[in-house]
Amino acid sequence: MTRILLLNCGPHSEASHGYRLARETIASAGQRKLQITDRDLVKTPIPPLTRDYALAITANAPNDAQELACSEQLISELEEHDALFIVTPMHNFTVPATLKLWLDHVIRIHRSFKPTPEGKVGLMKDKPTFVLVSSGGFHAGERAKQADFLTPYLRYALASIGIKDAHFFLLQGLVFGAEAVNTAVDDTRQQLRETFVRKIHQT
Repeated sequence: MTRILLLNCGPHSEASHGYRLARETIASAGQRKLQITDRDLVKTPIPPLTRDYALAITANAPNDAQELACSEQLISELEEHDALFIVTPMHNFTVPATLKLWLDHVIRIHRSFKPTPEGKVGLMKDKPTFVLVSSGGFHAGERAKQADFLTPYLRYALASIGIKDAHFFLLQGLVFGAEAVNTAVDDTRQQLRETFVRKIHQT
C-alpha cells in the first residue's frame, strides 16, 4: 500500500486546475494499492497558532500536550504517508496563508527538527514530494515578470524537517483565458506524470 497525502491549498478546492491535474496524475500511476488522504486546507481550515501553543513550545511540553494537539496530528499524518503532493497557488510571490499555517504547525522544534549549531536538522524520513504551483502570471521562464520566492522558501522549509526529495511543477499564465490554461496543463502534464510514476514505483 502506497499512501499519498494530498494537500490542496487554494481557494478553488476541487475546481482548481492544479487539483484536477494532481488527481489525474495520481490515477495515472496505475497502482491498485494507492491510498490517498485528501486534506483541503481551505474547506477544513487549520486553527492559528495561539499563545498557549507558544508557551507549550518554550516550556518543552510533551508531544501529547493539548496545546500541541493540532500540530501533533498534522505531523503524525505526514509521517504516516509515503509521499506528499502539494497543490498550491502562488499568492503575492510566495505560498498562500493556508500552506504557511500548515508549515508552521509541522515545523516544530524537537519533534520534526532538532536545533544544532549549524542550523535545523530534520527528524522526519525523506519522501517523494510533488509541488504543483499555479499562478495567474509568469514567474519562471522567458515570460517571467515577477520574482519567485515560493520555490526556494518551500524547498528550504521542507528540507528543514528532512524532506529533500521535492519536485516542483508549474501551471503559469492561468488568467489569460481557456486556451492559455489548456496549454499550461498540457505542457506540465507529461513531465509531472513521468516524475510521479517513476518516484511512486520506487517507494
